[in-house]
Amino acid sequence: MDGNGRWAVNKGWPRLVGHRKGAERVKEIVRAAPDLGVRWLTIYAFSTENWKRSTKEVIGLMSLFASYIQREAEGLSREGVRMRFIGDRARLEPKLQELMGWIEARTRGNGRLNLTVAINYGGRDEITRAVQALARQAADGRLDPGAIDDECISAALDTHDLPDPDLVIRTSGEMRVSNFLPWQSAYAEFEFSPVLWPDFTPQVLAEIVDRFAGRERRFGAAQE
Repeated sequence: MDGNGRWAVNKGWPRLVGHRKGAERVKEIVRAAPDLGVRWLTIYAFSTENWKRSTKEVIGLMSLFASYIQREAEGLSREGVRMRFIGDRARLEPKLQELMGWIEARTRGNGRLNLTVAINYGGRDEITRAVQALARQAADGRLDPGAIDDECISAALDTHDLPDPDLVIRTSGEMRVSNFLPWQSAYAEFEFSPVLWPDFTPQVLAEIVDRFAGRERRFGAAQE
C-alpha cells in the first residue's frame, strides 16, 4: 500500500494525513474484497525498514494502527473478517501488541475474509528468524538437518497457516516488491499500479482481479 505520504505532500498536507486517508481506503478494500472472490488479503502496513522514517511519522503510524484496531473491531466482526498479523512484534509497544492479540482472538471464528496485516515485517527478517528457529531445533537434536525442505521452511515462517499469494499488487508506480513475502510469492502473479494507495478504489482492485483471472498460470510446467 504505497504512496500515502506522496499523496499528502502533493496536496500540500502533512504525510500523516495521507496515512489516515490510506487507512480509510483499507476499510473500503476490505469491504469490497469478498464480493470480488478474494478470501485471503494481506496488506503491507509497516516494514522493518520503515523505522528509518522520522520519529514523528513512526509514532503517528503506530497510533494509527492502534486506533484502527479499536475503531474497526466491531465492524470487522460484523462483516465476518478474521484479522491476523505477521512480522516481528517484539519491537512494538506493549499496548499495541496487546491490541493485536485481542483482535486476533476476537475475530478468530470469522471466515468470510482472512485479513492479514504485515507490521514490522520484512521478508528477509522473516526468513532469518525461521532459519534461526530451525537451527536451534537441529542443535537440540529435535530436527535432522537433512530433513529440512521447502515445507519445513514454510512451516517456520510467520505465514505458516496462510496460503501462498496468487497475486501481489504494488501501488504508486514503484516497480519493486520491497521485501514483501519473497518466499511465499515465488509463483505469484504481479501487478504494478501507478495509482497512489489513497486513490486505490475498489474499482481499481476489481479491474486488476479481472485481468488476473485471464492469466494462465503454469507453475513451471510447459505450455501444451
